[in-house]
Amino acid sequence: MLEEDMEVAIKVVVVGNGAVGKSSMIQRYCKGIFTKDYKKTIGVDFLERQIVVNDEEVRLMLWDTAGQEEFDAITKAYYRGAQACVLVFSTTDRESFQAIDSWREKVEAEVGDIPTVLVQNKIDLLEETVIKNEEAEALAKRLKLRFYRASVKEDLNVNEVFKYLAEKYLQRLKQQTAEETEVVHTTSNKIGVFNTISCNVNNQSSSNGREVITLRPNKQRTKRSKNPFGGCSLL
Repeated sequence: MLEEDMEVAIKVVVVGNGAVGKSSMIQRYCKGIFTKDYKKTIGVDFLERQIVVNDEEVRLMLWDTAGQEEFDAITKAYYRGAQACVLVFSTTDRESFQAIDSWREKVEAEVGDIPTVLVQNKIDLLEETVIKNEEAEALAKRLKLRFYRASVKEDLNVNEVFKYLAEKYLQRLKQQTAEETEVVHTTSNKIGVFNTISCNVNNQSSSNGREVITLRPNKQRTKRSKNPFGGCSLL
């Protein structure tokens, strides 16, 4: 399959306590809409959006997971295969802030270390804030995560969150590809070479009886969608 017919697909899980704005964030990013009505996510919802990052076509598959404990068994299964993560807490909900460590541990237990960002949502509600700026910054520093203050309602920093994750994933993917290519080059005369010399010493090939097996790195791409409308779709 030709390279130009391929695209990068990234599974992104958005996690955090209930009512912190996870569903609203995904709706804002994919559909450009915002609603004040809160509707508890039952299990997992899914939306996707196609974007271009550094001349690469990227399909972001956004998984909105329920924040209530009763859905843990369901949502943990959907963490598997995730390639990026958004950890969300609310400016007006201290428990959601204190739960971030737990949410990160749940994701890492399933998928290990993946590109992750920390998001403080609802910063437009200044009069109701219960999280000090220094506290949020200290948490991000301790977890070594990129930190965004966002307002889904005002559409502040929502695009930046997902753009950063896409860039971070592409950077990691290219680094992985480069490392795998380097391994092929440096070991081609060692583990990639097998002795195929016949028992008959007179039956030698021009390559001195050696056969080189070349390994090709997996670029983790999927077939590009031919949908002319691109954009977003609800599955």
